[in-house]
Amino acid sequence: MAITKGYELEPCILVIFGATGDLTRRKLYPALASLASEERLPQSFAVVAVGRRDKTSEVVREEAKSAAMAQGMTRESDSLVDALLGRLHYLQMDFDDAGAYPRLSSFLTELDDMYGTRGNRIFFLAVAPQYFGTIAGHLHRQGMAENNIMRTWQRVVVEKPFGRDLASARELNQGLTEAFGEKRVYRIDHYLGKEMLQNLMVIRFANTLFEPLWNSRYIQQVQISVSETVGVEGRGTYYEAAGALRDMVQNHMLQLLTLTAMEPPVALDADSIRDEKVKVLRSLRRIDQRNFTNRVVRGQYGPGIVDGRPVVGYRDEMRVNLNSNTETFVALKLHIDNFRWSGVPFYLRTGKRLPVRSAEITIRFREQPGVLYFGQKHHALGPNLLVIRIQPEEGVFLQLNAKQPGTQDTIVPVKMDYCQNCRAGLNSPEAYERLLADVMRGDSTLFTRWDEVEYAWNFVDEIALLWKEADTPVESYPAGSWGPVAADRLLAQEGHRWLLPLRCLLSERPQGV
Repeated sequence: MAITKGYELEPCILVIFGATGDLTRRKLYPALASLASEERLPQSFAVVAVGRRDKTSEVVREEAKSAAMAQGMTRESDSLVDALLGRLHYLQMDFDDAGAYPRLSSFLTELDDMYGTRGNRIFFLAVAPQYFGTIAGHLHRQGMAENNIMRTWQRVVVEKPFGRDLASARELNQGLTEAFGEKRVYRIDHYLGKEMLQNLMVIRFANTLFEPLWNSRYIQQVQISVSETVGVEGRGTYYEAAGALRDMVQNHMLQLLTLTAMEPPVALDADSIRDEKVKVLRSLRRIDQRNFTNRVVRGQYGPGIVDGRPVVGYRDEMRVNLNSNTETFVALKLHIDNFRWSGVPFYLRTGKRLPVRSAEITIRFREQPGVLYFGQKHHALGPNLLVIRIQPEEGVFLQLNAKQPGTQDTIVPVKMDYCQNCRAGLNSPEAYERLLADVMRGDSTLFTRWDEVEYAWNFVDEIALLWKEADTPVESYPAGSWGPVAADRLLAQEGHRWLLPLRCLLSERPQGV
């Protein structure tokens, strides 16, 4: 296996804790297979799958191959993927067993000699958060997290949820940073690995068409929507403890917000970009007892129809309390109190069991002054819209006004839609492909820094506390609808309304701009 895409990766071993779990099967194995097939793995590389179940390396290799094929990432005859699978080894151990870690250390040293990986390690913790500190502590005590010993490096990757609130997040962070240090902790938010999120900064900062207009003088409102058609999918126990506020707003939604609203960074290195994202979080106007009822809506799906079939309500899902007050929908009206965004509302909406799966950022520009084309004859002029389409379609949509062909002076909205993953043969890399490659390179740009996590949790905790103090009930909404009625009232206060996802509005998709 060799790198041929323009940059060198240092030799390393990827150690996956929780290798028998759902994340590894659905995301990590297919991502590794895809990287292998594209020759984007180091020449000296190996994978150690660590789990509690009694399995052999041969069995795990077959499971990894099946997982990759199920995701359409590879063919059975792909020799590059087969070469990767030959370097996949399984080690059974209990994460709490201190005596198992010396055995892991010895095994990794053997693989260093076998594959020439030089002691470089990536520890991917695909486990429940309560094990983060336990595993990191044992690795540190066994000398597997030392860094710079004989010029080697060790990095740790952790998955969300990173805590349940600010206090628990600080506790998790302390254990990780004591073992590895902040610079070597990679906190994954897989949304940041999505192609169009990475493209957002390019669209903003590499186009004179947009950056001069990216402020309160020209933008009326911003809407960020992430909708899901699925329910909790058997994760009732987790969702009862999390809810949409912690599961989606604290990480995904606030990350989308910061990338949309941030100032131009002084450079494109990781810390310069993350510095600007933190400034956005620090500038968020507080939600307090005086205004939270007019700025926050929480809902919970009831029975309904999704994709033409009946589905149960949240309280009838497996492992969910029959009297649950957990939110599956959140809508927020936010303001960023800085010079660029003064007076511009940012509307955030996310929920489960909504009509379509979609993630979009919509910029609605202000209307022109009421002269010329804004008389009675042209009262129906549409707004200028810029939509960043994140999933499932990836691309950019622009709406502007133009004269309709003909002898009448009729002005109509013109829709220009570029979809980069709609054409055959143009497949964007999966988020985990990009994120795994970045960890191997030591590039932390697309990973969240601790102060980002801290400010995000502080903001979300205040909302959760207000809900608790006010004993705020969830508002029920039928599955297959766009959420509770209160979400519409949230925008109606300003004379605004939610914009439907583009896939609901476009009957035909142009093949380019």
